Amino acid sequence: MSSISSVVSINAQYTIYSAAKGALTRNLACEWAKDNIRVNAVAPWSIRTPLTEHLLDDEIIRKEVVNRTPMKRFGEPGEVSSVVAFLCFPAPGFLTGQVICIDGGMSVNGFSMG
Repeated sequence: MSSISSVVSINAQYTIYSAAKGALTRNLACEWAKDNIRVNAVAPWSIRTPLTEHLLDDEIIRKEVVNRTPMKRFGEPGEVSSVVAFLCFPAPGFLTGQVICIDGGMSVNGFSMG
């Protein structure tokens, strides 16, 4: 598991955390490829879980998340777990070193006024 902050800047206070999340995936993929071990990560944005319920209750945060997300909603847990399950199958056998954003388009949205 990674974080969307490994791909886009979310909070300037988390620079080291953000850099490490993405770099570790890519470096381990290169290091372990010789042993036929694939290393990929999923990077969720705002997913509706018990840990994010307080965000849904805060109108300012909820509006900011929706404004930054082209799909205009929080993600659902099943939308993350299905990607994780896919990565466990043999089908993506040539996929390694990737950070897969599960973010409703947030990481490619750029600056948006709503």
